[in-house]
Amino acid sequence: MYAITIPEPGGPEALVWDEVPDPVPGEGEVLVEVVASAVNRADLLQRQGFYNPPPGASPYPGLECSGRITELGANVTGWSVGDEVCALLAGGGYAEKVAVPAGQLLPVPEGLDLRQAAALPEVTCTVWSNVFMVSHLHPGETLLVHGGSSGIGTMAIQLAKAVGAKVAVTAGTKEKLDFCSELGADILINYREQDFVEEIERVTDGAGADVILDNMGAKYLDRNVRALAVNGRLAIIGMQGGIKGELNIATLLGKRAAISATSLRARPLGEKTAIVAAVREHVWPLIAAGRVRPVVDRELPMSDAAAAHRVLEESGNIGKVLLVAP
Repeated sequence: MYAITIPEPGGPEALVWDEVPDPVPGEGEVLVEVVASAVNRADLLQRQGFYNPPPGASPYPGLECSGRITELGANVTGWSVGDEVCALLAGGGYAEKVAVPAGQLLPVPEGLDLRQAAALPEVTCTVWSNVFMVSHLHPGETLLVHGGSSGIGTMAIQLAKAVGAKVAVTAGTKEKLDFCSELGADILINYREQDFVEEIERVTDGAGADVILDNMGAKYLDRNVRALAVNGRLAIIGMQGGIKGELNIATLLGKRAAISATSLRARPLGEKTAIVAAVREHVWPLIAAGRVRPVVDRELPMSDAAAAHRVLEESGNIGKVLLVAP
């Protein structure tokens, strides 16, 4: 088969479409013939040499895919050869084939085609696990989403609105904020022109955000804590703004607030299986009902993954960028 390899870390040009050995499904795994994958910022970090796959995972980038099952490993039940699926991966999505633990498979949601389904696993699992399973967003509460027009942001807006929450977003252009509004965002903050702490305080009459989904890390740490409501929850899922920040413990204590920081890729198989099961139970019916949808910015050939990485590095996308296998 062919896959995107990274002979040496570097810029987008480090991604090489090359012939590699076919994967073999182990016990409890299936082999999926990949139709499409999607690009995540973690893939950019892996390409740069900063985010290696966990032990035993495929060395190729790609944290999600869609395709068809072509082979079952030992002791796999509930799935059959020929099933159309999408999958959460620890790696290997940028390839023509990938071995996947059966617990990380999802059926293609009703109403979507196989390519569109590739845009779902990483964002739905990330949002559901962080916003709902960890941060326990409730109806009537306010969620602040940084990077509202990203793949994760566009999914967070829709899921939060589906459960009856109010949604605030930050983004850097009017075009991106307008798109967030079309998805249901109530509060639009241009981070280039406005202070999100001041805006959240203003629109909530000083109450603050009950949950904040943050992709920036250190750069926003202090301001995120100040923007939280009493009993607020800050969920950190990225570090685009650095890894070391200063935290005012007095502010955190005064608000009785909580901070969680999670990554999905390195979680044990059992935890991933539980998250995928929760997504199938709670999110898939919303997609089938047309209340939630994947947002796809563009599709590019998988062999041209470098171009897709450049799009994300330039923040030129709204929603997901897909890589389509030959």
